[in-house]
Amino acid sequence: MGCPLDASAEKAAVPVIGFLNNGSPGSFQALLDQFRKGLSEGGFVEGSNLAIEYRWADGQQARLPQLAADLVRLRVSVIAATGGSIAAQAAQAATTTIPILFIGGPDPVAGGLATSLNRPGGNATGVAMETSELMPKRVQLLLELLPGAARIALLLNPAAVGADALKDEVEKTIHALGRQMLLLRARAETDLEPAFTSAVQQRADALLVTSNSFFTDRRSQIVALAARHRLPAAYAWREFIQAGGLVSYGPSIAWAYHQVGQYAGRILKGETPRDLPVQRPAKFELVINLKVAKSLGLTVPRITLLRADEVIE
Repeated sequence: MGCPLDASAEKAAVPVIGFLNNGSPGSFQALLDQFRKGLSEGGFVEGSNLAIEYRWADGQQARLPQLAADLVRLRVSVIAATGGSIAAQAAQAATTTIPILFIGGPDPVAGGLATSLNRPGGNATGVAMETSELMPKRVQLLLELLPGAARIALLLNPAAVGADALKDEVEKTIHALGRQMLLLRARAETDLEPAFTSAVQQRADALLVTSNSFFTDRRSQIVALAARHRLPAAYAWREFIQAGGLVSYGPSIAWAYHQVGQYAGRILKGETPRDLPVQRPAKFELVINLKVAKSLGLTVPRITLLRADEVIE
């Protein structure tokens, strides 16, 4: 998908944005709408005075460097690397001059994407999403719904940036509560079914799904597997709950895509990434699907419902 870049487009001096993501287009349409909305607020409309070249890795992270290099070869004006830190790092390795906008992990400075949050300093800026830091809160939510849960499974993409550190932190949190953590690894679509089978075989009582663009891309499959195996699960994004998941707690990924669209418009008007602060979410939202809770035989405590930003019935 995307508008092809040809000689006529170059002659018309239509700016071209490169969009890099390690997912697939079908599951990102609502988020792309937010990205385009942010662009339109700056006066840029795809197909009118703007072209977008889309590069999707379809869950194959190893393709990201090649896709990023392809966008650099096309001399795009901006690269929106929205597939997490790994996509941003692939773009950064491909160019030190083309502006890069990322949606990445909570510490882009440690990840080498920026020298500071207020003044990124290089050719990259964007949104730093706090998700893994909220894992203890998601554990708490699961235990509010299932006080007797003894074994909590963690679905982790081992190829994700910081996967080992995240696993250790979650395990520490779960053990401190007197529970056991079961590790489920999945880096490709074919890994998901076996991961859930393993969870059932190990008698998991509940599931934590880490925030990862691959899991976001496959959220319908993950939610369906959790429902089939009657495994209560907590997620980072509300998009999982809209797809039929149980509960989520985290920032708005839709807001992040909108913010990147706004920043892209500002860069196209002449601003530079080094002068645009890395944004951090100011709000975290709790979303509960009561219909799913009832199907699992769970009673959601009133105090949990009162804290919820949205309850789907």
